[in-house]
Amino acid sequence: MSNFKPFTVIILGFDGVLGSVLAGALDLFSFTGVSWQRFLGEDVAPRFKVQIASLGGGDIRCSNRLMMRAHCDIQDVMECDLLLVPTIGDSIDKVLTQNRELLPHLIRLADTNADIASNCSGAFFLAKAGLLDHKIATTHWGYASKFKADFPLVDLQENQFVTQSDNIFCAAGGSAFYDLGLLLIERYCGREISTQVARTQIIDSKRGNQNSYTNVTLHKPHADPLVKQVQEFIEENFNKPIQVSQLAGMVNITPRTLNRRFQSCVAMRPIEYIQAVRIEQAKRLLESGDVTIKSLADQVGYEDISSFTRLFKRTTELTPKEYQDKFSRLAI
Repeated sequence: MSNFKPFTVIILGFDGVLGSVLAGALDLFSFTGVSWQRFLGEDVAPRFKVQIASLGGGDIRCSNRLMMRAHCDIQDVMECDLLLVPTIGDSIDKVLTQNRELLPHLIRLADTNADIASNCSGAFFLAKAGLLDHKIATTHWGYASKFKADFPLVDLQENQFVTQSDNIFCAAGGSAFYDLGLLLIERYCGREISTQVARTQIIDSKRGNQNSYTNVTLHKPHADPLVKQVQEFIEENFNKPIQVSQLAGMVNITPRTLNRRFQSCVAMRPIEYIQAVRIEQAKRLLESGDVTIKSLADQVGYEDISSFTRLFKRTTELTPKEYQDKFSRLAI
């Protein structure tokens, strides 16, 4: 028997939705804690309670003309842990116009502090609701020009695979949904469960630009633009030598002030954040299975492999080799 309460996931259904993403999201979260356990003969323990919600609870006509039945009415959803907005498969403007009554419910659920996540053109729903104003977001590169023209207040990063701004996540086009899904599963259930799902679903963890979402789990919501600037610099340059004095000079404050502001916003000092980012990237490289331990330290910014190995073990309680043996997809 499981001793935890499954997280509640609501998938927004609407006419014109891309059917493969709607059904794929349902499968991905519904079988977390199920498929792996069945393969190993263990007790099934679903980690998520997943429902498709539409306006009025009516049937959903997907863009491929497949009809899908909703589980519930979005108007009856008072709270959830995660709200997913799938890809728009039909004309974006037409779908937004026909489904404008959904927008107040996106705003309402965002105000409950639920995580909100969109895939591909689903970001247009979030932007139309005003949820992405002055926030970082991403969408399919093919929609970038339209998105920027329609929503100039959004900081669109179309070259990013996955973005996070506070409690709102966006994934780029098509199959980036699976990367977002795995990251959200890790956010709620931990790395081991996320890795199990990747293995059972045969999801390639090496697709896309992983640097764009490696460190999402380290982010904590805050409103300090200076700290965000430093975080972004660290995440883009983690494989190079970085000094706290360098970071402080970059934003024209003293190292002591930078330490204080980082502690207040992120609950760690800049040097600790640098280390955490490097360890997270090292984990991803080890999970891919195609990196040697000898080259790993250099790839994440450490010249001394011994000090890196000690830091890695102190953080994960495993040596890099032990971690790779346990989590690498090539070790299946």
